[in-house]
Amino acid sequence: MPKGVFRVIRVGIWERDEGIFRAVRGALEAGSRPFPQMLSGRYAAEFAAMNLDLLAVSPEAAARARPSAGVRCRCLLLPGTAGPLAREVAAEYAVSYGTSPKDTITLSSLEGDQICLALQRELVTLDGRVLEEQELVLPFPPGLSPQPWLAAVGVLLLTGVSAEELMGR
Repeated sequence: MPKGVFRVIRVGIWERDEGIFRAVRGALEAGSRPFPQMLSGRYAAEFAAMNLDLLAVSPEAAARARPSAGVRCRCLLLPGTAGPLAREVAAEYAVSYGTSPKDTITLSSLEGDQICLALQRELVTLDGRVLEEQELVLPFPPGLSPQPWLAAVGVLLLTGVSAEELMGR
């Protein structure tokens, strides 16, 4: 790619009205960085043949998932409990979120309007930066469940929003 030319990142949010798309969009609007192209859908087929950089799958969408040919992405962000779904999507790599110590992005604690999440291992962003293992104490918006919030934070981190930016919001 020529110097000074930026490729637009394509992000799909596969959810069942759990607030992930709204949370990610709101966080990006509050920042000063370029937006990725964001697409939202309720069914896997809506993402077929799109060649996404990132496909984030919500807990509800994963629970109701039906195999759908043609869904491709560079990175698949999904609940750790949805491991079999990772075999149904043509992804270069997968990142899990949830409450298991095996998940990459986990919930450490939740108290009032703050959530503490942990990166259990290194996380490589879509632009190739490496985020080290760490804990992040973040504001937790009212009305959102912790699992979709983990997915939203995962999308933000993978698309290049720094931990420092997230903690400052």
